Amino acid sequence: MAIQAGYIEANDWLNLIFRVGLSVVIGGLIGFERQWTGTNRSAGVRTHMVISLGATLFILLPIQIPQDYSSVNALSRTIQGIATGVGFIGAGLILQQSHRGKVKGLTSAAAIWATAALGTAIGLGYWQLAVVGTVAMLLVLSGVKQAKRPIAVRLGRASSSSKKRSADAPSPTPTDRRAHPSFFSQDN
Repeated sequence: MAIQAGYIEANDWLNLIFRVGLSVVIGGLIGFERQWTGTNRSAGVRTHMVISLGATLFILLPIQIPQDYSSVNALSRTIQGIATGVGFIGAGLILQQSHRGKVKGLTSAAAIWATAALGTAIGLGYWQLAVVGTVAMLLVLSGVKQAKRPIAVRLGRASSSSKKRSADAPSPTPTDRRAHPSFFSQDN
């Protein structure tokens, strides 16, 4: 049987293995890019693989229901649930990485959200869309970052990684960070 979008039989092992396998590979590629290009990323290879796999599995459940109005409705609700649930994971990632009033983790949260969309597309059988989307994501995540550096230098802005600490300013220790009141503390 050809691998196609839409309703699939529960015993169509080739189709199921292809979709689940591709989902894991695509999530791994995105996660590898995030983990390899950055320091201290809390969402790396395994996280992206699990997000993509989870989205694919959630989509595979309602498309095994015979086609009628209720299955289309169930599929729509499933996609909405994936987008909302993964949004909460991304929000937690942003909050976890934010300290001292700086917001960090927006790109990682967006990458997780987009990885879930790729997993959803694979689950629906639109693997070509997922492959093109993965290539586009990898270009955006790595290519735009590389292009941003020369632009920042030309505009006279140094990137945060190229800024040097002054010799008399000690680097903050983990205890200093905990002693610093956060935006969400009760004392504010």
